[in-house]
Amino acid sequence: MHTTEPDVGDDVFATVLAQVSDFVRTRVVPREEEISENDTIPDDIRTAAREMGLFGYAIPQEWGGLGLNLVQDVELAMELGYTSLALRSMFGTNNGIAGQVLVWFGTDEQKQRWLERIASGEVVASFALTEPGAGSNPAGLRTKATRVGDGWVIQGEKRFITNAPLADLFLVFARTRPADEHGTGIAVFLVPAATEGVTVGPKDRKMGQEGAWTADVHFDNVAVPASSLVGGNEDVGYRAAMTSLARGRVQIAALAVGQAQRALDESVAYAAVATQGGQPIGEFQLVQAMIADQQSGVMAGRALVREAARAWVENTDRRIAPSVAKLFCTEMAGRAADLAVQIHGGSGYLRGVAVERIYRDVRLLRLYEGTSEIQRLIIGGGLVAQARKQR
Repeated sequence: MHTTEPDVGDDVFATVLAQVSDFVRTRVVPREEEISENDTIPDDIRTAAREMGLFGYAIPQEWGGLGLNLVQDVELAMELGYTSLALRSMFGTNNGIAGQVLVWFGTDEQKQRWLERIASGEVVASFALTEPGAGSNPAGLRTKATRVGDGWVIQGEKRFITNAPLADLFLVFARTRPADEHGTGIAVFLVPAATEGVTVGPKDRKMGQEGAWTADVHFDNVAVPASSLVGGNEDVGYRAAMTSLARGRVQIAALAVGQAQRALDESVAYAAVATQGGQPIGEFQLVQAMIADQQSGVMAGRALVREAARAWVENTDRRIAPSVAKLFCTEMAGRAADLAVQIHGGSGYLRGVAVERIYRDVRLLRLYEGTSEIQRLIIGGGLVAQARKQR
């Protein structure tokens, strides 16, 4: 298993961050309503993101990526989170939960075949873990992989799979046997979307995050060769899922901070010009109190994300800190968005107003890659377990 994070120099990263910030604010923010109304990312924005290397910013440079580590990744995510979350979703699985499984657990042959194409955006990778009855807890997987001859046959159904309608490659988690003393019996397979027996359902109609497509994926006796088994190990799947999800939780926390910052900026801008009784509402103390709560949350979340990312890169905490960051920051973003709508009053409830979209978009952050309830169990259970070990 690959355990170290990639890294690039500070000067290079500062240039990348500045370019992404400019791209977000000058190219994407003005077209947010278009993205929302059409439920898609415009082709020119997709092409520009690919040319900027955004499909592979967290993939090591040896495989054609930019090689950002998680400390750098979250700075980028906070900028990407400032606009429609569909932007980051477009390339998020390539860099995050799907791409990292290959980076950390893939064989040399698997990396050579796929990672450069994932980093360039030629291949869109999709992380096929969630299924009916098995969401935040992968131990409940029902999708099965059966050994047939030299290969495997996969049978099952996945749900809410990000980028499924666009995917070229699915990383499919499946049970090869019941858990036993040798391991969990959960493997992960590389399944090209064009493989016979793979069917992608219609796009989900969601509350928010228009332009970020999800769908069900069905695997009906899908035959794959032995070389598709990630790491060549039947028991690597559970560990791969848990490691990838934990890293992804820090990224989600960073996106939440970006959304909260945007909600705050929209609130302050509105409060400075909107009037009641001839007086800007920003002069009302109760409005100032709401803005103060937003600012406090954003600053606390930003500091927490940076601390959690540093702990990950230094390998001092890759379990509790990611869950703390995701729990606090996603809940905080929900409160910031709610306050933003309140500050805007009736106009904040209208489609086409940024805070209305943010209010809907951030709600999903508390659900995917482990619900807030799952994060609380990880945090509380982890701390108790640590205390018992110290006795």
